[in-house]
Amino acid sequence: MKILLAVDGSSYTKKMLAYLATHDNLFTPANDYAVFTVQPLLPPRARAAVGKDTVEKYYEEEAEKILAPVSKFLVRHGIDAKSGWKVGHVGETIARFAVNGKFDMVMMGSHGHGTLVNLVMGSVATQVLANCKVPVLLVR
Repeated sequence: MKILLAVDGSSYTKKMLAYLATHDNLFTPANDYAVFTVQPLLPPRARAAVGKDTVEKYYEEEAEKILAPVSKFLVRHGIDAKSGWKVGHVGETIARFAVNGKFDMVMMGSHGHGTLVNLVMGSVATQVLANCKVPVLLVR
């Protein structure tokens, strides 16, 4: 099974990894994993003020802060996962990456704050569900 682990470094990412680690049918070296995060676009004025090189370095550093601990966790459990990141609208970018990468499932954490619909799941999770043609497993 090809599984996309959509991560953001939050406590819900940790809960998703804990869930994954306790389910032998999901957490096995026989599966193909990719760890993926999306960096939200900085406002245009901020990007213009600091310059392209600084912005790209910022995106890369922020993505690495999120990806490194997850990759370390997986390696510690004998899982060799690819990792990657993009910049864009988070929910839409995750959904597009999952479809284009021909993943069998997306796993991600959920959060509960905001408007009424977001009491059950976060706005990013809602966007992924709305845009993704791949099954999504949300862990709360």
